[in-house]
Amino acid sequence: MILDRVDVAVTPGTRVGIVGPNGVGKSTLLRVLAGLQVADEGRVSRAPRSATVGYLPQEPERRVGETVRAFLARRTGVAAAQAELDEAAVALADGSAQADDRYSIALERWLSLGSADLDSRIGSVWRDLGLGDRLLDQDLVTLSGGQAARVSLAAVLLARFDVFLLDEPTNDLDFDGLARLEDFVCGLGAGAAIVSHDRAFLERTITDVVEIDEHRHQAAHYGGGWLAYRRERVTERRHAEEAFDTFRSARTDLLARAQRQRQWSDVGVRKATRRATDNDKIIRHRRAQSSEHVAAKARATERAVERLAVVDKPFEGWELRLEIAAAPRSGDVVVRLVEAVVELGTSADGSTDDHPNGASRDDGAGRERGFRLGPVDLEIGWAERVVVLGPNGSGKTTLLGAMLGRIALAAGEHWMGPGVVVGEIDQARTALAGARPLLAAFQEASGLEVTRQARSLLAKFGLGPDHVARPAALVSPGERTRAAMALLMARGVNCLVLDEPTNHLDLEAIEQLERALATYDGTLLLVTHDRELLDRVAVDRVVHVEAGMITADGGPGQPATRPGT
Repeated sequence: MILDRVDVAVTPGTRVGIVGPNGVGKSTLLRVLAGLQVADEGRVSRAPRSATVGYLPQEPERRVGETVRAFLARRTGVAAAQAELDEAAVALADGSAQADDRYSIALERWLSLGSADLDSRIGSVWRDLGLGDRLLDQDLVTLSGGQAARVSLAAVLLARFDVFLLDEPTNDLDFDGLARLEDFVCGLGAGAAIVSHDRAFLERTITDVVEIDEHRHQAAHYGGGWLAYRRERVTERRHAEEAFDTFRSARTDLLARAQRQRQWSDVGVRKATRRATDNDKIIRHRRAQSSEHVAAKARATERAVERLAVVDKPFEGWELRLEIAAAPRSGDVVVRLVEAVVELGTSADGSTDDHPNGASRDDGAGRERGFRLGPVDLEIGWAERVVVLGPNGSGKTTLLGAMLGRIALAAGEHWMGPGVVVGEIDQARTALAGARPLLAAFQEASGLEVTRQARSLLAKFGLGPDHVARPAALVSPGERTRAAMALLMARGVNCLVLDEPTNHLDLEAIEQLERALATYDGTLLLVTHDRELLDRVAVDRVVHVEAGMITADGGPGQPATRPGT
């Protein structure tokens, strides 16, 4: 059972945030609303029936050979509307029955989706996002992670659906992209259902909350926005606990009273039926009547227990507890880059080098060239807590790869200190991907040879038998991220590298990660655009990266400065 008798209404102007733990069925609900998955029971209705619904999944499908322009047409619904209009035009020319009505409906849909001026609107959005025109004709699969994030944002900004279904739209977006997305969503006259775990985004955008309960698989609706939902949930929990405590106390008192009355009745009957020394029948009769009276009271008390309205104990679901396993401290210097240069993309011979995200790079102005990071001079000391910030495509992930020695330098020097043990959650979660079962991938990455130990550790992160037997690539992104967090408990680390760690994670896991980072005393390298996480995690130093260069560095011992958010 994933969803059970779930009722959701998305009306014009409402922005419904759908929340719940990883794997509870949020994405499934969006797919049902979009008509991409048929519910076993119940129905989905649109009013009017011609209303257009756009679904934007959290992991957009990258099709080989599809250009960015074609991707935008597909994601905005224009490509499907154009195909439908072309077919209707052919039927009209052939004189098919009801061809006029079909063509009118197809034309109305084509116009409502903004097909007529899509190309001109693409140019405007492209310039606002700082993307090059030549990028439009580039294959989508060749884009870097940052570029792909901006292209997905462009698809949202260009869409003209009557209802938007957005699944984790904030993933991988930089601060500028988040601000643009928030402005767009808040300005929608259309309805929207949004799955997101970005607390700042939810606080600023949604008008209602639908929470899917992991125990009952049902949904509860809360009006008034994100903060009102959080307050109401706390109040509900307190009232539920008080009601259960009252019920438990009343039931315990009644049962104790009934037991005492039964005992008194039994003692009285035994005394009444024993041979009395005075041989007085009247006294024996009165004693028996008194015992029967007490027994009647006991029966009445037991009936009161049965009539007592049962109050269920508030459900206490699985609770994540993350403790980052520590390794012995490393040397005073963890990593050092001296005049380091990384060159990725098109080589002199025309070949394409691999990008850390499996893509080639564009310079953002549409001129195809190799991406260059550096020269970079950077030193990270023991127990420093460093956050790396910068816009999409600026080179943050590349910088991490260079510091970890994963990407070869074209020039300069890389040095990693003695005793450094790295624990990493990379942006693509590549440690736990592919066709192998999740359990096998986890055992290889963690070094746990005993299967029972690996299963037990994954279970602590809510990943049971149904999850660990699946191919890692088919596990939901949030559950794959939980497994990556479990790796941090499986092996001791003294240098923690987190690249967008909150992407796909549910709220409970994010908050647990924050608590674990608060007690972690090793070296921390953090790349994130999660504004709440930045506010809650203490850092010593902020390194700003832009266009492959470090534009600002607080330096060891300097105060950390965050961007205004």
